[in-house]
Amino acid sequence: MNKLNITYDIFTIKRPFIDSVIKKCVESTLFAEGITAECEINILVTNDKGIHAINQASRNIDRPTDVLSFPMFQLTAGNPPEDWAEYLDPETGLCPLGDMCISLERATAQAKEFGHSVKREVGYLTIHSMLHLLGYDHMDEGAQKAQMRSREEVIAAGIPGMSRKG
Repeated sequence: MNKLNITYDIFTIKRPFIDSVIKKCVESTLFAEGITAECEINILVTNDKGIHAINQASRNIDRPTDVLSFPMFQLTAGNPPEDWAEYLDPETGLCPLGDMCISLERATAQAKEFGHSVKREVGYLTIHSMLHLLGYDHMDEGAQKAQMRSREEVIAAGIPGMSRKG
């Protein structure tokens, strides 16, 4: 059983809804990527001010963003380890994949801007971040980005309510 540590440093009445979207998208991404290890992932839901501070402290970028990902390991995109033994925390038996931080404020604004639901935007950002934790990147504007975008769309298409207009 995967362990998701979802914390909030903001107040929102949407917390149960956001939790369910994040959990579904994490589980769907792990399944779609063929991850056989039981994983632990830390997820912070914050606002633009909170993610701005983290972006500044961790990446020296002085602005808010929608999602940040902090992978624990350097995995190869689309090619997970067959044997996860060396990645497991001996105390928990889980693979600590890493941390993600989502700005709910930015997700809500982007959902409106893109003409789809907050569910779709939070879900998409979660899938995007999970793929980063699993070794995907989009630092180039070519093959890496295309590979990541393709995986995002395939995974999202398999989740009810994650369609572009969902």
